[in-house]
Amino acid sequence: MGIDQIIQGCQKKDVVAQEQLYRLLAPKLFGVCLKYSRNQTEAEDNLQDGFLLIFDKIHQFQFKGSFEGWAKRVVINNVLQKYRTEGVFEIVHENIPDTPTVEVDDEAVSMEYLVSIIQQLPDRYRLVFNLYVVDDYSHKEISEMLNITIGTSKSNLARARMILKDKIESQQTNHKFPNAK
Repeated sequence: MGIDQIIQGCQKKDVVAQEQLYRLLAPKLFGVCLKYSRNQTEAEDNLQDGFLLIFDKIHQFQFKGSFEGWAKRVVINNVLQKYRTEGVFEIVHENIPDTPTVEVDDEAVSMEYLVSIIQQLPDRYRLVFNLYVVDDYSHKEISEMLNITIGTSKSNLARARMILKDKIESQQTNHKFPNAK
């Protein structure tokens, strides 16, 4: 069965089609959830909630563009809505110099380590970082999605980058000099 047939089956609330769609997209959407969640358990919850929302809204998909892209946006928006209701996006005024870039020495940093330190970021920093750096949204789009100012989006991104840079440098220092404190 092709993706269009699976989607049409899901629109008719066909359980077999829903299972096929879940098996097809769950690994990719779980990666999305993992980026925006605090930990694996929260990511699993967000994935389940995201699929419930996808199945509920699938009739809105117009077969224009990528279904995977549409589903990803549904999942991201669902996670962001949860954070909005938790009041995560309080305005923070910080004096932060121009946005630094995260650069690491030639020494490799594992993807597992990167994901873990991104998950440790405060919610507002993690969400802005992922939306801007990973998912390529503009600060204007982020400000609209999160109901924050463009300046707050830029500030949160800068702070996230500084935190990540510090953690990576610390890890590299500790790795190079295991006895260093």
